[in-house]
Amino acid sequence: MTMSAEPATDTDKTDPYRVVIVEDDRSQALFAEAILRGAGMLAEVVSAPERLMATMEQFAPDLVLMDLHMPGTSGTTLTVQIREHPRFEQIPVVFLTGDQDPERQLEVLEHGADDFILKPVRPRHLIAAVQSRVRRARAAQTRQVVSEPEHHPVTGLFTRPVLMQKLGASIPSTTGGALLVEMGNAIALRNRYGYAGFESLMNDAGRLLGTIAKGQAAARLSDNAFLVLAPDLPASQLDAYARTLRDGIGYHDFHVDKEPLRLRCAIGYTALSHGFADAGAVLAAAEDAVRNAREQVIGIAAYVPPPELAPPTGGIADALRASLSGEADLVHLAFQPVVAVAGGEDAQFQVLVRMRDAQGVEQMARDFLPVAEASGLLPALDRWVMERALVLLQKRRAESKPMRLFVSQSPRTLAQDAYSGWLVHALEQSSVEGTSLVVDIRLDDALVHSMLLRQFCERMVPAGVQFCLSQYRHGTDADMLLQQLPLGYLRLAADFARQPLPPELRDEMREVIDRAHRLGLQVIGQAVEDPQAAAALWMGGIDFIQGNLVQRAEQALDFDFQHATL
Repeated sequence: MTMSAEPATDTDKTDPYRVVIVEDDRSQALFAEAILRGAGMLAEVVSAPERLMATMEQFAPDLVLMDLHMPGTSGTTLTVQIREHPRFEQIPVVFLTGDQDPERQLEVLEHGADDFILKPVRPRHLIAAVQSRVRRARAAQTRQVVSEPEHHPVTGLFTRPVLMQKLGASIPSTTGGALLVEMGNAIALRNRYGYAGFESLMNDAGRLLGTIAKGQAAARLSDNAFLVLAPDLPASQLDAYARTLRDGIGYHDFHVDKEPLRLRCAIGYTALSHGFADAGAVLAAAEDAVRNAREQVIGIAAYVPPPELAPPTGGIADALRASLSGEADLVHLAFQPVVAVAGGEDAQFQVLVRMRDAQGVEQMARDFLPVAEASGLLPALDRWVMERALVLLQKRRAESKPMRLFVSQSPRTLAQDAYSGWLVHALEQSSVEGTSLVVDIRLDDALVHSMLLRQFCERMVPAGVQFCLSQYRHGTDADMLLQQLPLGYLRLAADFARQPLPPELRDEMREVIDRAHRLGLQVIGQAVEDPQAAAALWMGGIDFIQGNLVQRAEQALDFDFQHATL
């Protein structure tokens, strides 16, 4: 199908039009996405309604294209949510619907929608409707520039970016603290009351927190977590202050649909006097503390810095330092293909870091990464890997041989305040499309540092960078991450490539793959060594295969994706 359309630009703003597509039917979503991308627009698909607002904050769309009927909610309910957000109260919302009842169409418009398109969708009609709406909206924006609000319109709390700026301005400090307040049972509450009911409950909790915080700055950081900054509170009073917050929330009667309930929260806090380098380091410490607080009967824990140890010297540590400073050439990259089970020509590789020891024997990452972390060299190593990945992407783009690289990074690296800015600048300078880069994050790391990752993702999504959650095993906290992070890929744990695969793992695998597909994610099966494992993953609905069965990790990027067979 070929379509001609005017470029999605205008005289006032030459950026491509940005459209969020809210559609639970994957084939319909991909169809609409292909049409809009073919017309030069940027499109982001949201298949799970609970991810809509987070995606909008990260992607900053010009228009929302939304299915009217979705499981568990409706387009009109989501439109009300959109209109309550100060950034999006004027954003065009266009519904896709097969309902030709004029009364129903009038009801849609009364609930805040701007237009509707009847299914089946005609490509030219879709392009014209989107272009027309976005063009008018952008023209209106040039006439009325609205500054970014400092406070959330419903809770009255600070917005997340404002509070993070305040936190950054508070360090270094010899007094004060930061407290991470995490509401418990978030998944159970969302399942019980639905997305709208859960949001209403969290907004009520935010309003109450603002009252009991006694003048200290606070903001909502994620679905069920809030950050309180108390810059002038003595460290000796942080524990008592945390108890005040916990009791103020725990003894309050909330109501959802007139049903009373009480919230239990866990609070992790840290003094600001620990010599933190930036706001990301403070948040990492608070996350460490709240993880411990979940396991405490009182639900409160303080951050305790690890004991200061002399950095490792000799052997691997010295070799790493020499390589990263350019004095030696012992660290190198290897690449393993990630191949689509349905076939295709898209070239994509997992980037693996390797190192030769003094005897020239190649070491796997698991042999030297712990030393790199203990030596404080992991951020430098992560950047070294990323720099070389971008050079390769730039080279292949110049050769008209585009590819996608999956690059593993540590959350501690991503949390550095300057890292996201450096990466965005590096992408622009190298003219590398963000969609050709997938940042790979281990599940265990993501569970510990979910707040940090969310901050990083919000900065990178507008640049087109994608994310993969790797070493995935099913669990309540892991499932919550799928909803909180703007993921594009899920890489299964190596356990699922075992043969013979135990029945309980086979059932878990199918459940994980089905869940991921319903959220619009693509799933990678890794560590595949034999045809039996590949067949089991294929029967489970996997999208990509990676492992020695396809090809061992090599330094060359010469795998033939076009003729690959599984």
